[in-house]
Amino acid sequence: MEKTLIFGHKNPDTDTICSALVYADLKTKLGQNVEAVRLGEVSGETRYALDYFKVEAPRLVESVAAEAKTVILVDHNERQQSAPDIDQVRVTEVIDHHRISNFETSGPLYYRAEPVGCTSTIINKLYKENGVAVSKEMAGLMLSAIISDSLLFKSPTCTEQDVAAAKELAAIAGVNADEYGLAMLKAGADLSEKTIAQLISLDAKEFSMNGRKVEIAQVNAVDVNDVLSRQADLEGALNAIIAEKGLDLFLFVVTDILNSDSVGVALGKEAQAVEQAYNVKLDGNKALLKGVVSRKSQIVPVLTDLFNKA
Repeated sequence: MEKTLIFGHKNPDTDTICSALVYADLKTKLGQNVEAVRLGEVSGETRYALDYFKVEAPRLVESVAAEAKTVILVDHNERQQSAPDIDQVRVTEVIDHHRISNFETSGPLYYRAEPVGCTSTIINKLYKENGVAVSKEMAGLMLSAIISDSLLFKSPTCTEQDVAAAKELAAIAGVNADEYGLAMLKAGADLSEKTIAQLISLDAKEFSMNGRKVEIAQVNAVDVNDVLSRQADLEGALNAIIAEKGLDLFLFVVTDILNSDSVGVALGKEAQAVEQAYNVKLDGNKALLKGVVSRKSQIVPVLTDLFNKA
């Protein structure tokens, strides 16, 4: 039986890493030959979760076609967010909770997409549907993913299903979800030693919006000034990426995990779209995005709708 690789998007967040590991665990227990891999570096938040539950990070790969003929995608489906040679392998499954865009296959596949706050919420269901018990370690990883994607249940993307799953998984993992979750988020929000390049790549995704190339990066912080104090250097790096990739807009979002607001730094020829979308005025290329914490539900669809009307 040839091996199938399981991985999430580039610049992986906690849900991407944990979902790959957990789904690989489920598939292995069902007798399949799979391996979880990753397409980028492990963040401080994710490292906290992996260390806490004593699970090794997936192996880093830059491409996949040389290693496998078949792959399973978790926590993404858009090709520009995936492996660079994704068109050279067969996608047999997708487990995701995002919009579907720029995705097609030559053959049928198993596609599971649900409007919940986290991919791991879906995978928890798959354990039950297949009659497989969840270990303490895998429960801890799924809980970590849900906490991360929901910002400890504060994000508008968080559903009752996510909360119920987190409660159930916390019991299996033997932790208090609120106490563990806050510690994990704070570990990820410590940006003091991050370089500008690391800040930009921690959690960045590229999107196609009615012909516009848009990249949106997001970092969580306890104090947004830890990032904004370096705005000049940040803008220099963002402008270089815009030129290199031919982007129309780069929106860099710094989310305050304590107050549930964000500050957006917008650059590119379509930067004014941020002003229109949120009824704000960019001052020094930045603006307060009141109550905005979710890229998936409060940024991507808002900008997509705006560009579709243009």
